[in-house]
Amino acid sequence: MDPQELMLYPHRVPRDANAVSMSIDSDDFRYPTHRHRKAELVFVASGVLTCEVGGDLWIVPPQCGLWIPCDLEHSARGEGAIEVYVLFVEPELLPQLPNTACTVSVSPLLRELILTASGLPPLYLPDGPEERLIRTTLDQLAVAPVEDLRVPMPHDPRLRAIAQALLQHPADRRTIGQWARQVAMSERSLFRLVQRETGMSFGRWRQQFQLMLALQLLSQGRSVQSVARDLGYETASAFIAMFRGALGQSPTRFFAQRRARLSSSENGAPVASWTP
Repeated sequence: MDPQELMLYPHRVPRDANAVSMSIDSDDFRYPTHRHRKAELVFVASGVLTCEVGGDLWIVPPQCGLWIPCDLEHSARGEGAIEVYVLFVEPELLPQLPNTACTVSVSPLLRELILTASGLPPLYLPDGPEERLIRTTLDQLAVAPVEDLRVPMPHDPRLRAIAQALLQHPADRRTIGQWARQVAMSERSLFRLVQRETGMSFGRWRQQFQLMLALQLLSQGRSVQSVARDLGYETASAFIAMFRGALGQSPTRFFAQRRARLSSSENGAPVASWTP
C-alpha cells in the first residue's frame, strides 16, 4: 500500500491492529454509512459523536469507546470540535468482546495506550516494541467493562423525523397524540409503528433518548440539576426518579460504580492473554 492509500483506508493496513486519530471541527460533520472487514473501537477523547450501527443509535460521550464488530454497517455525525481515535482490529483477536456493538468503558491506562498507538507508523515492524504496545492495548481492551447504552433507530422516515427532533430538542414534552398530528398519523398508528420498529413503547423510546443525552451531559461534569433542566424536568428529583427507574440507581451512584469498574479493570482485574 502506498502512503496515500494508508491514510485514506486505515482499515486496510496489513497489521493485526492499528490506530489513527482524527480532529474534527465542523458545524455538521457526517461520515457516510460504510463497512469493513476489521472490527474497530471508536474512542472519543473530546466532543460528542453520534454513531448509527446496525440500526441502533449510539451517543458516544467523551472518554468513552464504541466497539463496532467486523462487517457491520455504521455511520457517524457530530457538531463542533471533536477529537476521535479509532483502533482497527482483526476480528478474531478479541473473542472476549461481543459480536454486536456496545459501549466500552475506557480506563486512563487504555486511553493512553490508544493515544500512543495512534502515533505509531502504520507499517510498524512485527515483533518489535510497537507491536508489544499494540498487544498491551488489546489486552486492556479485552478486559474493559462493557455497557449497552443505545437507542433503537427506526427505518420509517416519519419516526426518523421524530428521532431527530428529540435529539435536537430533548426538553420537548409533546404527547404521542401531538407527535402523531405532527407526522400526519393517528395516535394508535404511531404507537403501533414505534413498537414494531423499536420494540419499545413510545414513552420508553423517548425516555431512552433522554437517558443517552443525560449520560452524555453528566459525563462532561454537568450537575444533575442542570441536566434535569435541559431535559425538561421540573425538578431534579423527578429526573433522578426516571434515571433510577431505567438504570436501577441514581446518577451519582451510577457514575461512582462506573469509576470503580474502571479502576478495577486497570488495577485489579486479570490481564487477558493475546497471541498473534
